[in-house]
Amino acid sequence: MRRYCSCDCILITRPRPNKTMTANEPSAFAAPNSALLDKFISIVGPANAIRDPNEMQGYLEELRRLYVGKSALILRPGSTEEVSEILRLANESRTAIVPQGGNTGLVGGQIPFDAGNEVILSLSRMNRIRSIDPDGNTMTVDAGVILEQAQLAAEKVNRLFPLSLASEGSCQIGGNLSTNAGGTAMLAYGNARDMVLGLEAVLADGRIWDGLRALRKDNTGYDLKDLFIGAEGTLGIITGAVLKLYPNPAERATAFVGLNSVQDAGRFFALAREASGNELTGFEILPRFGLEIVLKHGHDARDPLEEPHNWYVLIELSGREADGRCAACLEQLLGQAFEQELVSDAAIAASLSQRKDFWRLRELMSEVQGLEGGSIKHDVSVPISAIPEFIERANNLVTRMIPGSRPVPFGHYGDGNIHYNLSQPVEMDTDAFLAQWDAVVTGVHEIVLDLNGSISAEHGIGRMKRETLRKVKAEVELEMMRKIKVAFDPNGILNPGKVL
Repeated sequence: MRRYCSCDCILITRPRPNKTMTANEPSAFAAPNSALLDKFISIVGPANAIRDPNEMQGYLEELRRLYVGKSALILRPGSTEEVSEILRLANESRTAIVPQGGNTGLVGGQIPFDAGNEVILSLSRMNRIRSIDPDGNTMTVDAGVILEQAQLAAEKVNRLFPLSLASEGSCQIGGNLSTNAGGTAMLAYGNARDMVLGLEAVLADGRIWDGLRALRKDNTGYDLKDLFIGAEGTLGIITGAVLKLYPNPAERATAFVGLNSVQDAGRFFALAREASGNELTGFEILPRFGLEIVLKHGHDARDPLEEPHNWYVLIELSGREADGRCAACLEQLLGQAFEQELVSDAAIAASLSQRKDFWRLRELMSEVQGLEGGSIKHDVSVPISAIPEFIERANNLVTRMIPGSRPVPFGHYGDGNIHYNLSQPVEMDTDAFLAQWDAVVTGVHEIVLDLNGSISAEHGIGRMKRETLRKVKAEVELEMMRKIKVAFDPNGILNPGKVL
């Protein structure tokens, strides 16, 4: 299987230095002594505990090497009960625990700090599909199930689990839920939070909350599961989930469309939404420069259109009946868009192979940026109507700040989530370019906030955006979040130094 970072980022060519530790990071925790480590190891067994530095390495850094840490021990429990025992001992001994899924996160939430006093709890062995109910459209899984495996399990019973990310070959369900992942299907199905009916989680003191209810309606008080989804392991460790399944589309119609401007993309989206309604399941935008580097570096990548265009849209309609309705709707939509001069050219996929080729161009957008040198990345969202203004203002800003820099804004137009990335100038030193990271991010975030957007659309907060969160959240919001954290984790052992 291919191993990617989650969502839309794959590689960066050079590491940024780890940021200086602050009082909010887990420096107050003492490193566990040998006797305590032995107690932890006895819970999972020696074969499922890692202490060798060489074997640890893959757990201690994320794929772009923005964050690299140290750990006293890596534990790989095989059951919820073992997770419970680990947390009970950690809470009693005041040992910091860092939960980790597929290690595809992009904001450092799954990476320990460099003090070496934290224990990583990897959920990769907890990878069972517990049950599937096609009639009830639910699937119950362990948190360590790889997203692609969940998709395939649903497909075997003619159902769809629609969460789809570039990292789906290696990311895990627990991590997807802990970061409230989005992906390319959010336009039609929502983000990870919308795909969950129930959760099982282990609290900081080791107690197990069994909330694995496959109910569509349950109005009995607070919806506790939503506290754990998006909390990045700071309130408890998700060990299982009841996921929503959907009818498997019987028909898909996909087109790769060329446009003159991002403003035209916005008008095309409005037309598509009006014409196709719920059948519109994908609407991704790509700039010409992004496609050019895909064609340059992607193996067997081909331009679907005869002439270059400033912008592209990858649009997909899905239907429950194989009656040709989606194909007819897409052709009619494109005809209207041509008449209104919103699109300049389009290619409709004539086969499943061509559909996969179109989507591969979108998926490669992330991977190839690392081959163009340094890349400064953002995961932001703005109101859909403000996307053209955001991109125009951000492009003007970053090219003034770093002349010759090459913007690569792409992503999920239909939900306002733009991955605003910036490739280094051709002749610029990579380290010198990456040294501008904080200044560029600050400037782009100011534009986002001015447009009433969010600094994190689907990647989370982790370590990268924790300080920024303090600047963009109202004090009353931060106070509520802190009180929730203290209520669930009074000793602060769960992923300390992340989010808050």
